[in-house]
Amino acid sequence: MKILHVLDHSIPLHSGYTFRTAAILREQRMAGWKTAHLTSPKQGVSPADPEEVDGLWFHRCPAAIDGPPLLREWKLMRALEARLTALVRESRPDVLHAHSPALNAVPAIRVGQREGIPVVYEVRAFWEDAAVDHGTTSEGSLRYRATRALETWALRRVDHVFTICEGLRADIVARGIAPSKVTVIPNAVDVDSFQLSGEADPQLRASLGLTGCTVVGFVGSFYGYEGLDLLIDAYASLVAQRPDLRLLLVGGGPQEARLKAKAQELGVADRVVFTGRVPHAQVSRYYDLIDLLAYPRLSMRLTELVTPLKPLEAMAQGRVFVASDVGGHRELIRDGETGRLFAAGSTPALAAAINDMLDGRDHWPAMRSAGRDFVERVRNWRRSVANYGPVYGALAGRSAR
Repeated sequence: MKILHVLDHSIPLHSGYTFRTAAILREQRMAGWKTAHLTSPKQGVSPADPEEVDGLWFHRCPAAIDGPPLLREWKLMRALEARLTALVRESRPDVLHAHSPALNAVPAIRVGQREGIPVVYEVRAFWEDAAVDHGTTSEGSLRYRATRALETWALRRVDHVFTICEGLRADIVARGIAPSKVTVIPNAVDVDSFQLSGEADPQLRASLGLTGCTVVGFVGSFYGYEGLDLLIDAYASLVAQRPDLRLLLVGGGPQEARLKAKAQELGVADRVVFTGRVPHAQVSRYYDLIDLLAYPRLSMRLTELVTPLKPLEAMAQGRVFVASDVGGHRELIRDGETGRLFAAGSTPALAAAINDMLDGRDHWPAMRSAGRDFVERVRNWRRSVANYGPVYGALAGRSAR
């Protein structure tokens, strides 16, 4: 059975999207399925087509897509459709598997209908909700409604829908999609790829001014929905009673300048450490500096519906964390057992959760053990990816008939 995946972007770019994709592709190959992979023009300029990255080969699209909104997206879909058509005729896959957003699903549907190949669509987040957070549109605007309509159009025309969590599944079903046509492929981790947290590198600790300090931290991209401004507010409220406490923010993104300005404004700039982006291979060294991780996501459609990878990765490494009680977190985290939840959007609640966790270190070993056990038994990629099998098999068999 051969599956052709149509992707927004892939490794070597780093994001939760690309890491999930790579894990899925490797696990599908281990299951004995043949896979091919095509990225949209949003991948950008690549050194080769196809390009080999970490043992996986990716076909690429021309990257020069410009123009005003709507025209740019139309040109992107046309370019992707042309490249996909050529690839389908060359490789004759059994199933076309398009991944978010609908800009990938629409070309796959058109090619699938023309070439007689079943199409599945995997929703990792809704395009319209991501656009709201990135500031390119507002909820309820004409563009938002048009984007939402395109997503729904695609959902109604594919042969099956995959999604990453129950929150998204409920929203998809509410759009009129039969529950039997929607399968959840939960976010997971490759447990063997994550080692339990180790000892901090004393030289790295010293270089960041963290020697002898207790460290609360976040590792990832600085998007608005992550709630990092709330984390700085909460940290500032704790400094007086915990003078040895430091906040370590590893990564970068659109909110970086704003967050630095907030730390300056609150008078804690000398105690909030911004590392900038670090190479992926070095990230574990920075994790090892952090005593308590914080995931203060704000409540909005995106965070209420979508489950993130980071808490699962933290559990796999045996790390302890506090997280806001948005729907995406509640679906993953058992409060007080695998992590600590606090009321989303509340600075006092976040500060209290950090304070309580730091005062209750005797509970950390049990929490670490429970989190690691959860990902080993329930949220591992082998178990998650196995859910594709029955759908692929049924569609490929129908196509052959």
